[in-house]
Amino acid sequence: MENETTIKPAKRSAVVTALIETFGFSPAAATAVVFLFMLAAALAAFWVVRSAPPRTVVISSGPEGSSFQRWAEAYQKALAGHGVTLEIRPSGGSLDNLQRLQAGDGVDIGFVTGGVSEDKDLSGLMSLGSVAYQPLLVFYRNPVPIERLSELAGKQVSLGTPGSAARTLALALLQANGITGAPTTFVDLDAAAASAALQEGKLDAVFLMGDSASTQTLRTLMRAPDVRLFSFDQADAYQRRYAFLNKIELPEGAIDLGRNLPATNVTLVGPTVELVARTSLHPALSDLLLGVAQDVHGKANLLQKRGEFPAPLEHEFALSSDAASYYKAGKGFTYRLIPSFWLANLVNRLLVAVVPLALVLIPALRLLPVGYRLRIRLKLFKCYRPLLRLERDSYGPLTAERVTELQARLDEVEAAVDALRVPASFADQFYELRTHVAFVRQRLDAAMGKVGKNRVPAGQSPE
Repeated sequence: MENETTIKPAKRSAVVTALIETFGFSPAAATAVVFLFMLAAALAAFWVVRSAPPRTVVISSGPEGSSFQRWAEAYQKALAGHGVTLEIRPSGGSLDNLQRLQAGDGVDIGFVTGGVSEDKDLSGLMSLGSVAYQPLLVFYRNPVPIERLSELAGKQVSLGTPGSAARTLALALLQANGITGAPTTFVDLDAAAASAALQEGKLDAVFLMGDSASTQTLRTLMRAPDVRLFSFDQADAYQRRYAFLNKIELPEGAIDLGRNLPATNVTLVGPTVELVARTSLHPALSDLLLGVAQDVHGKANLLQKRGEFPAPLEHEFALSSDAASYYKAGKGFTYRLIPSFWLANLVNRLLVAVVPLALVLIPALRLLPVGYRLRIRLKLFKCYRPLLRLERDSYGPLTAERVTELQARLDEVEAAVDALRVPASFADQFYELRTHVAFVRQRLDAAMGKVGKNRVPAGQSPE
């Protein structure tokens, strides 16, 4: 009994087998195609995971009790509702925030008042928009109202702490009025100490802004006896000279209607506060922060109308493209449709990963069969072409030598047909071609019988 060796077919995945049988790929080519598809899917999945926004954001705010600090705490509470942790780092004010953002220092966003960033390197930073007016408040003691800042010459003046926007702006405005130092004395005190010194008569004037002064300190000075709030009657001129300044009207009685504080309309000047971020901030967090900013800053108050902020106002910082899109069209479709920020973001990332693949793969999958069928048909047509010529030649006058020549040509055609490799899906067309070859061979064999000669084997000369 002869030994029989059973050759087991190699185990292949269903996808590889389908590619082999449908397109006629070699096992290696089919495996390579499947591997490329799996690699593309793995890269897309890796990108989806890696592109997720961070769950912690760091903000540089301001001194305890300042408006910057209060805003940051409001942001913190709102972001927590979306599963994002906001880490608050108190600072000395706008200038400190800007320096931290410039240095990186782990800070992602911060409040920066207009005017403090002039002549500074702002590369790597962008604005998410202006969020509020920040008026400069000048409180002073004087028997009669002061109409010009130049009247502070020779007095004791507190400009605010280093790192605050109040100090930067105060120095600029005093210099514009010819006050650069002696005989005027500049004092660096924090808002609370300066307020106390002014009320005690130890100072003649203090410059304060919300980025470094608490709301309680400002209210105390508004109600303090013998303390006046300076009105910028030259506000239009200041605004023309300093493009970042805004003219702000504080109406009579706005602070306290019962006590009529202030007793008259007061004109203030001040920049807007911008929410500044590093350019590395995740786009999804940009949209989320602007949504929170609308809730925090969009309400009406003494200095602004409802819905006036946040606003895409460009000053020293360029507005980010993501913020510009948000101001133009609002939240993205998925964020409007899906309440959960993280789920909506995941859907967005999946779409970004899948849609480009689909745009490439779907046309490729549709064109690949078409192209492959065309290629197989061309192979078949290449065999039909000489077969048709051979059959036409068989209709002419035939001799034994002529029939033998035609049979030799038919052998070449048949050898070419036998060498074809076609997938199972083209088996019907392949066997139809072989049937036609057999038909022509029968015709030539019949012709050879008629001329009284046997078919001469291919490659031999007739006797």
